[in-house]
Formats: sequence, C-alpha cells, structure tokens
Amino acid sequence: MSQNTDNKSTDNKSIDFYYDYISPASYLAWTQLAGICERTGATINYKPMLLGGVFKQQGTNSPITIPAKWQWMQKDFARYAAHYGVPYQLNPHFVFSTVGAMRGAIWAQQQGRVEDYNQAMYTAAWVDGKDLSSPEVLAEVLTDAGFNTEVMDAVTQPEIKQALIQACEDAVAQGVFGAPTMIVNGELFFGQDRLEWVERALK
Repeated sequence: MSQNTDNKSTDNKSIDFYYDYISPASYLAWTQLAGICERTGATINYKPMLLGGVFKQQGTNSPITIPAKWQWMQKDFARYAAHYGVPYQLNPHFVFSTVGAMRGAIWAQQQGRVEDYNQAMYTAAWVDGKDLSSPEVLAEVLTDAGFNTEVMDAVTQPEIKQALIQACEDAVAQGVFGAPTMIVNGELFFGQDRLEWVERALK
C-alpha cells in the first residue's frame, strides 16, 4: 500500500484516511484501500485519531448506543467482510480502549512504520480478537509484529499524547465526525460502504 509521507493531500490522487482501530468499519475499509490504490495510482495519507475524542468534540455518541442500529451493524459488518473475502470476527472485548494503540500509531507514523503498525493492530483487533486496551496484550502484539519496546515507552510521552489530541482536533476541523472517513480532493466520504465513491473520485 502506497503511503504519502508528507501527510498532506496535494491532488486528487491521494486519500486522507481517518481511522481508529476500535472501528470494525475502519478495518473493513482498510482491507480495501490497497486495491483502490493499485487501480487508481493513489497514495494514502494515514490520519490516526481517537474516535471517542472526535465524538466528544462533535457532541455526538457512538451509533452502538442505539441497540437496534447496533444489531443491524453487526450483521452488516459480517456481510461486507464476506463480500470482500477478508477474515473478520466481532472482537469479544468490544468496546475496548484504543488510547494506547492510537498513540502508538502516531509514533509509528513518525517512524515511517505506520503501515506495518496498522497491519498488526487491525489483525489483532478484528481477526484475532485481542484486547488492545490491555498494555500486556498490546506489547505482545507489537513484539510479535517486530516492534521493540520503544513504542510502549513512546505512548507514555507527553508529546505523543499531545499529538493524538491534536490529531483529533485536526480531524474535527476537516469535518470528520466518525470512522472511517476518507477525504479526496477536499470531498469527504464517510463509511466503508462509500469506497465505490472514493474510487470514482480518484478516477
């Protein structure tokens, strides 16, 4: 998957991808982005954020707080996973905290390793059903993925904490209200079920 390392959208051949590992829909979108990039020649600007922080700033609640909607969403996620042909299970620890994991994403991005990090986190959360809110589990996942203990030290640093807060503020400033959100050439697309329109915008 091609990454635009300057983290800025410069033309309609780049996708700003706002995401949080807590979101099954973000996982499903992520599994399809490589194919979209291959077909369109696009690059991805990864925009890790804390979804709960975005909800708070936007004054909204997670859709899972509506029982009937959450029942439908669970079936829809499974339906799309089957359609895409990707492994998926509803994490048994859901809803789990991703504060540590998302701080780690900020660190990984700074180190130029965000794609490997995304692979480890999304697989742990939505394929293996791991509890990312557990520091011990998070450390184990990272070690298995080839990351050293530096990342676990980094997520406790004030500058990384502040960077994640700033990332949420920046997302809200761009009109982001949920995950996944994709922005192409200034146009916002929300939801993994809008990937067709993302691809059309890139073409």
